Amino acid sequence: MNGLQGYGKNIGKTIISGEEIQQKIKEAGKILSEKYDGKPLLLVSILKGSFIFLADICRALTIPCEIGFMRVSSYYEGTSSSGNVDIMLDLDNDVSRYHVIIVEDIIDTGRTLKEVADLLRKRAPLSLEIITLLDKPERRTVDLKADMSLFTIPDLFVVGYGLDCGEKYRNLPFIAEYSE
Repeated sequence: MNGLQGYGKNIGKTIISGEEIQQKIKEAGKILSEKYDGKPLLLVSILKGSFIFLADICRALTIPCEIGFMRVSSYYEGTSSSGNVDIMLDLDNDVSRYHVIIVEDIIDTGRTLKEVADLLRKRAPLSLEIITLLDKPERRTVDLKADMSLFTIPDLFVVGYGLDCGEKYRNLPFIAEYSE
């Protein structure tokens, strides 16, 4: 149970601790702050899964930044991708004035993120970079690589730190294996 009551038997072993996540975020914040110092920076969160990661990355930066949100759906009530990508919430920002960093929770097949990145590239940002908390490269079905991956994980279904199963478990402060 990882010390948490009430989460049920579906939560397996902890894959990445909250402390490990925070250490990597601190390191990423330092790198990004140095790289984008003095540049107009827009962090784009892909909702809902990446909101916690975005908040922590934003706080780890030592430079000004703006934040935008997109909501894109490809997982519906389960543990496997539907293969359909719908943009349900788009940015208000004119990305052509910014260096854009897409902040993603997990890259699995890469189809969803590739579509989002292609859409944003068509809008001509000053630059576009992808940072992901988790990367599952063995599941990739498209040609996509993050500019920065904090953790590479095997082909497991995981929850916590923003990642969910049927909208549950996002609030876990660590990444844990989930089993049905």
